[in-house]
Amino acid sequence: MSWLIKSSIGRKLIQSISGLFLILFLLFHLSMNVVLIFSHETYDFLANEILGANWWAIVGTLVLGLGVVVHIIYAVILTLQNWIARGRNRYASKSKTQVAWSSKNMFVLGVFIVLFLFIHMYQMWYQMQFKDLFGIEGVRHDGAQLVVDVLSQTWVLIAYVVAFIALWFHLNHGFWSALHTVGWNNDIWMKRLKRLGYFVSTLIVLGFIVVAFAVYLGYTNLLV
Repeated sequence: MSWLIKSSIGRKLIQSISGLFLILFLLFHLSMNVVLIFSHETYDFLANEILGANWWAIVGTLVLGLGVVVHIIYAVILTLQNWIARGRNRYASKSKTQVAWSSKNMFVLGVFIVLFLFIHMYQMWYQMQFKDLFGIEGVRHDGAQLVVDVLSQTWVLIAYVVAFIALWFHLNHGFWSALHTVGWNNDIWMKRLKRLGYFVSTLIVLGFIVVAFAVYLGYTNLLV
């Protein structure tokens, strides 16, 4: 199993699997956010009782955190590996086909997304689960209202939308690239995977943006 760490193919495989895992989390996170539009009570129940400070939610958080760390570490390793391998000609292309902008800037997009993630974690997760776990004063148990308070600020909404757009470029390339790495790489499947990647990335990002604007404009808790 050492080839997973030492070989270029193994590193790309780990990077791809961790990326696909994080895409599944984004789909789950999006479904949680959609609940907020319809019912604050249901959202608070899911945030506090299901995803609160209980043992299995803690394990899930640790697994998710590990997935993020692994994805970041291998992104850095593979980027440095590519830079070293290409040397001064790293910006030259041997192909006459234009390389997609997102493909050439995956690392930069990833860095921007990670910076946004730290802000998001402080605004949401730190105020709820982290404070609850370590007995810090000022724990927010009203998750729905916390989201409303945060996204009601114009600068936060703008920052979120910009981050989501960066996420779209990152996901659009990363989705099909990851599946290509794990073996779905023939001519027929590549065309399908690129279309599927476009659909999945657009669904995730557009969903988050719609929810963000709905919260900002006050269109939440509609079933009450």
